Amino acid sequence: MSHIIIEGILYTPADFTGDRESDFAGLSSFHHQLYLFLREWFSDCPTLRLHTSGSTGIPKEIIVRKAQMLQSAKNTCDFFTLKQQDKTLLCLPLDYIAGKMMVVRALYAGLDIYPVEPGGHPLARTDIPFDFAAMVPLQVFNSLQTEEEKRRLSRIKRLIIGGGAIDRILERELKMFPNAIYSTYGMTETLSHIALRRISGAQATSYYTPLPTVGLALSEDNRLVVDAPWVTNEPFITNDIAELRPDSSFRIVGRIDNVINSGGIKIQIEAVEQVLQPHITGNFAIGSIPHPKLGEAIILVMEQSDDPVYVEKTIRRLLPRHQQPILIHITEVIPQTGNGKIDRLAMRQLAKKINLSSPTTRYIH
Repeated sequence: MSHIIIEGILYTPADFTGDRESDFAGLSSFHHQLYLFLREWFSDCPTLRLHTSGSTGIPKEIIVRKAQMLQSAKNTCDFFTLKQQDKTLLCLPLDYIAGKMMVVRALYAGLDIYPVEPGGHPLARTDIPFDFAAMVPLQVFNSLQTEEEKRRLSRIKRLIIGGGAIDRILERELKMFPNAIYSTYGMTETLSHIALRRISGAQATSYYTPLPTVGLALSEDNRLVVDAPWVTNEPFITNDIAELRPDSSFRIVGRIDNVINSGGIKIQIEAVEQVLQPHITGNFAIGSIPHPKLGEAIILVMEQSDDPVYVEKTIRRLLPRHQQPILIHITEVIPQTGNGKIDRLAMRQLAKKINLSSPTTRYIH
C-alpha cells in the first residue's frame, strides 16, 4: 500500500495527496480519473463510497472499508497467483467496483497497471502481453472482430469477464483459446467477484466455483445466500435464483425480480433472452405488459436491426407457447446502465409507455 506501479513507474502517496494535481493527472481524462481515485484511496479516511450499477432498480450508495477491499483483492491475487510487477490492463470505468478493484489489486500485490481509456476496443492500441486483465463481454466480443486484437486477447495470461452475461456463441469461441479465461460472479455488495467459472480449455464448465473463503446456501425461494465474512458479519440473500450443487458449485438461473407471472406460469426473463440471443443481431430485451386474462404478458422490445417477421418466425420455432411474447415493439435504443447491462427499471418504464396501436408494435398471432 505504500506505492503503486503505473506503466512501469513507481508512484508514492505523495504523488496523489499534494496541494496541486501532479503531471500524471494530465496525461488523459482516464489518468485523471485514476488520479482522483488514488487520491481518495491514499487519504486518511478508512472508508470509500461505492455505487451499485442500478441494472434492476435505483442505484444505491454503500460505504465500505478499504481493508475490506484489500481482503477482496487478496482473494483474487491468491487465486491467480499474481505477483509483483505482473502487467495488468485497466480498461474498465472507475465509476464502478470492477474498475476500482483492479486498482486495489495492483496496490495489494504490487502489480504494474496500464490504464487504457474504457471503450469497445481496449486492445486496439496496445500490444503488451498482459499477465492479468478484466473486461466486459462487449469488449471481448469487439476484440474478436479483428485478427490483431484477437491475437492480443489470446496473449493475456489470465482474463476475467464480468459485468454481464456471456452469450453462448461468444463462450464457444473463447473455449478454444490457449489462455485462462474466466467468467465472474459478484456484485458491488461483495466487492467484485466471489466465484469464478472457467470458460476456456479442457477445464471449461457451466458452473461457478466460489473462492475458498466464501460460503454459499439457498434461501427458501432458491435465491443464492452468500457468506463473505470480509464484507459483512452475517450472510446475505442475493436476488439471484440459483442451482447449488453439494460441492458448492452453482449456476445462476436468473434474478427473482426478473420473473414474469403469465397465466400462473412463472417465466424467467433471462431464460427467454438466452434462447433468442444467438438469433437476434441487435440489442433486445424481454419485458411484460398488463394483460386482462394472463395478468402479465411477455413482450419483446428490440432495436431496429432484424426483420420483425423473421424474429416472429424464430420465436415460434424456438420458444414453447407459454414463453412466446405476444408482441414485438421496435424502439430506438434498449436502455442500458453505465456498465453495459440492460437497465431493467428503465425497461419497465418503457413497457408502460408502449402505444399498442403504433406502427412500431407488431402483434404475434
